[in-house]
Amino acid sequence: MVNFLPIDPNFQANRKVVGDHKGHKVWGPVNPPSKLGIHGENVAVDWDVCTGDGICIDVCPVSLYEWAETPGNPLSERKSDPVRQSDCIQCLACETQCPTAAIKITPPP
Repeated sequence: MVNFLPIDPNFQANRKVVGDHKGHKVWGPVNPPSKLGIHGENVAVDWDVCTGDGICIDVCPVSLYEWAETPGNPLSERKSDPVRQSDCIQCLACETQCPTAAIKITPPP
């Protein structure tokens, strides 16, 4: 069994923005294919923790996630991507169901 550290709840203070992907920020460090950073702002997915099981995609009532291909990543070759994070209704279904605690939902500014 692999132990995962959850997403850093203070990632916006502890990390720097190193790029963007499909309209959302990417927080480093990033060194593909093994280090992919945190994707998103108010809906954030730590791609270094995400195992690509897709429960967030299944439980999100507003369909804000899409699959993103991550070839060569040691955890999974696809990750959930918060491409429609502005649609989030703050229900926390994805955050509470994620088996690796890779998701952090915060109110938008």
